[in-house]
Amino acid sequence: MTDVESPSYVPGHGLLTGRTAVVTAAAGAGIGGATARRLLEEGARVLISDAHARRLKEHEAELAAEFGAASVAAVPCDVTDETQVRMLFETAVREHGRLDVVVNNAGLGGTAHLVDMTDDQWSRVLDVTLNGTFRCVRAALRHMKDTRGGVIVNNASVVGWRAQAGQAHYAAAKAGVMALTRCAALEAADYGVRVNAVAPSLALHPHLVKVTTPELLAELTAHEAYGRYAEPWEVANVIVFLASGYSSYMTGEVVSVSSRHP
Repeated sequence: MTDVESPSYVPGHGLLTGRTAVVTAAAGAGIGGATARRLLEEGARVLISDAHARRLKEHEAELAAEFGAASVAAVPCDVTDETQVRMLFETAVREHGRLDVVVNNAGLGGTAHLVDMTDDQWSRVLDVTLNGTFRCVRAALRHMKDTRGGVIVNNASVVGWRAQAGQAHYAAAKAGVMALTRCAALEAADYGVRVNAVAPSLALHPHLVKVTTPELLAELTAHEAYGRYAEPWEVANVIVFLASGYSSYMTGEVVSVSSRHP
């Protein structure tokens, strides 16, 4: 294992100029927020969404001040609510006339051993992480099939491949996201739509720090090849690649953003 410092931030190259993108769970400083910023830097118009309306509005104002009010808008959405999901994508199409890129980032974790895990804990994680992704993929495809094109990128996790104690619900949900991605890709190919996923390992952000012990973070970091966690924008860079024309022949793939692929 090496100990490598985080690289310098990579500037945008206009890879998504003129595209319209939707990003879920994009109100915070994690992967969703970083992805929204990267998409804007690449020239896309971005509709950010999150279940936390106040934080979402704050992030919208921050991005609008930097990229212009015409480039970013916000729509609150709880991905466990089918009506809200449907309205999110209808708003994107109504406001911009098209839907080119969808990044399904919404997910919910937690730690509980199976002998102590309640049905509610299991169901809540599955409903946000797997069922929420399903609802968003379905809604996106219903619009994209009519325009015969588009890209969907789902956020999975290396935990969907490998075991981790206390994470049975989260691992099952993320493994489901991987399977959903592969199946959706086969169906979406008929519409000219690509569906892929990223599988990060450890991307550090303030919320993760709040819900994870320093001991566990140190242990997880020690397993990474570079001896450090990923910056959220490093995961966002891979999402941008999958959303761009540089990955035009890729579909049904789950791309590991770490050295932790089994």
